[in-house]
Amino acid sequence: MRFTPLLQFCRCLSVLFLTIAGSRSFADERPNIVILLSDDHRWSDYSFLGPTEAQTPHLDRLASQSLVFTRGYVPTSLCRPSLASIITGMYPHQHGVTGNDPRNQKQTAAGRQTVVDRFLKNPRLPQLLREAGYRTFQSGKWWEGNYANGGFDNGMTHGDIKRGGRHGDEGLKIGREGLQPIRNFLDQVAQEQRPFFLWYAPLLPHRPHNPPPEFLSRFQQSARPAPVAKYLAMIAWWDQTCGDLLLELDRRELSGNTIVVYLADNGWTQTPGPDSNGAVGGSRGKRSAYDGGTRTPIMFRWPKKIAPRRDDLHLASSIDLLPTLVSAAGLKPPSELPGIDLLGPAQLETRDAIFGEIFTHDIPDINVPVTGLLDRWIIAGNWKLIVPTGSDPGDFGPTAPALFDLLKDPEEQTDLAAQHPERVAELRSRLDSWWSAQSPEK
Repeated sequence: MRFTPLLQFCRCLSVLFLTIAGSRSFADERPNIVILLSDDHRWSDYSFLGPTEAQTPHLDRLASQSLVFTRGYVPTSLCRPSLASIITGMYPHQHGVTGNDPRNQKQTAAGRQTVVDRFLKNPRLPQLLREAGYRTFQSGKWWEGNYANGGFDNGMTHGDIKRGGRHGDEGLKIGREGLQPIRNFLDQVAQEQRPFFLWYAPLLPHRPHNPPPEFLSRFQQSARPAPVAKYLAMIAWWDQTCGDLLLELDRRELSGNTIVVYLADNGWTQTPGPDSNGAVGGSRGKRSAYDGGTRTPIMFRWPKKIAPRRDDLHLASSIDLLPTLVSAAGLKPPSELPGIDLLGPAQLETRDAIFGEIFTHDIPDINVPVTGLLDRWIIAGNWKLIVPTGSDPGDFGPTAPALFDLLKDPEEQTDLAAQHPERVAELRSRLDSWWSAQSPEK
C-alpha cells in the first residue's frame, strides 16, 4: 500500500504520539523512590515507637502511613560500610567496604581509591535503576568518591580529596542548609516525565550537634545535660527536614506513586558528659554489636500499593532494600544477593534469622576482610547471640559469646549464655553456617 506525503506524515505523527504516551504511561506505572537516611540515630529515639524524650512528629505521621518494621537492623554499625550495604544489598565482607578508611595510606587519594575500586565491583542500586530509565540524584552522606560512582545521574558530592572530599563534602550541606538542590532535581524530572530515585542522607542528627536555637530551646531544661538536649534538638531538626521533603512530594502530587523508605545507618548513645561522642569507652551505640548500634526502624510508604501497618514480628535488614526496591520497580534483582523482598509475604514468612558483623574502624586489608573482624551476631526469634573474635577488648562488644532475650531485655543487660548453653550452641552453629556459606575469606 502506498501513502501520500500527507498520510505518511499523519502516520508518523500518530506513532510519535503513541510512543510518547506509552513512555509516560510506563513512567507513571513505575514508582519513584526516595530514601530518607538518618545518621547516628538510636532506634528508640522516635516518638512513634513509645515513650521517649525525642520528638518526631513528621516521622510519626510517615510511620502512620507506612509499613513499619520495628525489628529492623543494619548488618554493621559504622557509617561507610552501612551505607555500602544499603547501596549494594550485600554484607560488608562481601562488598569489601568494612570500615571508614584504609588503615594504610589513610589520608591519601591512592589509599582511599583502593576502597572505592573495591566498591565499584558490586551491584549498585542507583546504577540498576538508572539503567532501567530512572533519573537518579545523590545528596548528603556519600563515601565512595564522586556521586557518579554509585550510578547517580546527578549529585552534590565531588569526592575530590584535594578539596576536602571524604564522606560527602558538598553533599553535607543538604538539610542543614535547606533542600533547594532537591527541589531543582524534582523540577528537572517533572519536565522529563521520568521516574526518579532520590538519596537523601544528610549529616543529621550526626555531630556536630549544633542545632538552630529554635530547636534547642525546646529541649533545654535545668535537669537535662546540655549534650543530651543538643542531641534531642538535632533529632527534631532532622525530623523537620523530612517533613519539608515529604511536603514537597505532596505539593507536586508525587506521593501516591512514590516509595518512601526510612531507616538509620547506625545507632547512637548520647551520654551526658560534654566530651562524649557516643562511641568511646564501652559504648553500646555506634560501632557496637549491640542493638543500640545495629537496630533501626525500617519503613516503606507507598500509598498506591502498601497498606499502612506496624510489623513487630518479622526481622528486616538494610541488605533487603536493594532486592525490595528493584523488584518494586519491575526489575529482577541480581541473583547473588543475600537479602529478600520485604514486600513479598512468602519471602518474609520464610525468614527466621538475620545476621551481622562488626569490623575495625580502619580497614587492615581491603582484599581480606576477615582481618578486621571483631564480632559476628545472629538474631533468631527473640534470641540474639554475639560472638567476638577476641580482637576487641570489649569497647564495642562482649569479650565472650553473649546471649540475650531481646523481648524481655531489649537493652541487652543480662547475658544468658551460661543459663542456656544449648541455645548458644544452636545459634553458634547457624552463625557459623551462614559465615561459611558467605565465603568471607574471599
